[in-house]
Amino acid sequence: MTLKIRIDDSAPPYEQVRAQISEQARSGLLPVGYRLPTVRGLAETLGLAANTVAKAYRALEADGVIETRGRNGTFVAAAGSAAEREAASAAQAYAERVRRLGVAQPAALTAVREALRAAYAD
Repeated sequence: MTLKIRIDDSAPPYEQVRAQISEQARSGLLPVGYRLPTVRGLAETLGLAANTVAKAYRALEADGVIETRGRNGTFVAAAGSAAEREAASAAQAYAERVRRLGVAQPAALTAVREALRAAYAD
């Protein structure tokens, strides 16, 4: 696993760690079951505070990208299925909400397309 933290980047260091691990897991560079370094170990390697790496790991775990197995360590999870389940759940909640609000289906779809376009513009 190779991570590079850029101090001059506008993204905070924890977000850089989160994004790079997430991308490497999604691309298969970090395969499912790959054991990640400890929080302290990765922090030391990157020259970051342990709390910075811990924050990134918490965000990755919340996203379903990694899983902590207690004292056994932190591993890359089968993120595709977890991420897809969460996306489907969020989509279902959105659909129910816009229906209750009386938003027509074409307008609801337009709102989603615009939100996705904005989110993926990076």
